[in-house]
Amino acid sequence: MTATADHVNGTEVPLMSQAESWARASISEAEAERVRALAAAEVEERRIKAQAEADALRIKAEAEAEQQRIANERAALRLAREKAVEEAKIAEAKAKREEVERAAAEARKAAEAEKQQAQAEEAKRGESAKAWRTAALFFAVVCAIVALPVQMSAFWSKDAPWLLVAPLVLEGGAWVVLKGAAAAVDEHRPHWHYRTIAWVLAFIAAGINLAHGLAAFDPATAIGTAFASLAGPGVWDLHEHGRIRRRDGKQTWRQRRAERKAQKKAAAEKAAREATAKAEKEAAEKAAAEAAQKLAEHRAGMYPTEWEHAQKLAAALGETAVTEAVWQRAYTDINGVEPGDSVDIIRSRNAAARRVAAARSEVPGNTPVKATNGQRASQMPPSAKARVYSPPARAGRRSKGDTPRYVSAARKQASITAKNASRDAAKDA
Repeated sequence: MTATADHVNGTEVPLMSQAESWARASISEAEAERVRALAAAEVEERRIKAQAEADALRIKAEAEAEQQRIANERAALRLAREKAVEEAKIAEAKAKREEVERAAAEARKAAEAEKQQAQAEEAKRGESAKAWRTAALFFAVVCAIVALPVQMSAFWSKDAPWLLVAPLVLEGGAWVVLKGAAAAVDEHRPHWHYRTIAWVLAFIAAGINLAHGLAAFDPATAIGTAFASLAGPGVWDLHEHGRIRRRDGKQTWRQRRAERKAQKKAAAEKAAREATAKAEKEAAEKAAAEAAQKLAEHRAGMYPTEWEHAQKLAAALGETAVTEAVWQRAYTDINGVEPGDSVDIIRSRNAAARRVAAARSEVPGNTPVKATNGQRASQMPPSAKARVYSPPARAGRRSKGDTPRYVSAARKQASITAKNASRDAAKDA
């Protein structure tokens, strides 16, 4: 390899050798390769980072999608559950409404059936009453037809033919008076005198038929026509009597008998209850008297002084016996305390309370220690000035800075406490 020279501006410049040129070219290529590698690496790093970010976003999106799916499923389940609950409530309400409607329909049906039955019974009673009235009226007319000829025969006279009106007056008068009784019944007026006059007229007609029948005819005719004179008005009056009892709501003989039996049974049960209550009361009073007697004897034996004073106090107060109020007052007068207490009992109770307090203050393995009084104990930590011992300037006098300053909240609270204490003291004064 030979070196060459170049001339620049008349000056000779030596040329690079071929090896150096190759070396420089190699270095340039290596540098370019390095730059390309770095660029590729950077591109790859960016790609990997972008891929990682894309994967992270995808994973996050999948996770969010999964969470959203789970949330949707839970919401759907909750909605389905709420829907099922609402449907169950609706079904229950519907069932209750149907039950109420069915019960109401059954009640209406029962009421309608009862109403129809009542109407049927009322119609039946009306038909029966109507039939009974028709039969009674027909029977009365027949009886009048049977009895009237004998009466007309009794009153017949060629010299006084007008006397034939007398039977019509008797029979007709009885029926007129009975109609007056019916009108009085309908108008809620007294009716007994109408019925009495009708029976008097009927008996007069019956007497005429019986006397004339026996004189002019045979006994059968006499008795039959007399019975007809009484039976016709009697049957009709019986019809009116039933109508009166129905109007007034009077009970039948069977109903009155059943009511009397029920009243007797109720009276017997009431008497039995009263006798039992009286016996129980007497037994309770006897037991109470015996208990009071035993208590009095017991008190007299256990508390003779108090019992004697109680008897005197009862006599002074006008009581026939030592009552509880008298006994309590007597016991208090003698002992100064309520019954059940005494000086010895109070002392024993206090001593027991002190022993319990001492036992509760003990620590296992130690003896009771007197507790420090919180009102006299120092609540302040030693200050920097107090840590170094120095005798006070004056005995019993505090000096400035011997304790740290309170915070503002503590100062305010101390001021409030002092004001309240002074106000309470003024009130007490």
